[in-house]
Amino acid sequence: MTPTTQRKAVLEARQASLLRRIGAIRQELVSHQEKDWEELATQREGDDVLETLGVEAQAELRTIKGALARLESGDYGRCQTCGAPISAARLNILPDTPFCKDCAP
Repeated sequence: MTPTTQRKAVLEARQASLLRRIGAIRQELVSHQEKDWEELATQREGDDVLETLGVEAQAELRTIKGALARLESGDYGRCQTCGAPISAARLNILPDTPFCKDCAP
């Protein structure tokens, strides 16, 4: 298995994990039926945390989808800013990165 094939497998596995997590968060957010004011307030605090986790998961999912699109188009492994190759060591650590170490924000 080539390094690119391995990275694609890692990206696809992470994508599947994030999709499951986002689905579970959505399910949890719609499941609250409490009528008790105090319990409802506690649930709303938890909902805020879940919503933040969901937003973070969606942001990571977008970067993974971008990496998978670059794999399909043949642009994977090239910096989206300067066009230089992204080092294999960097891609091994951050397989979804679109930037070389010099252009990374």
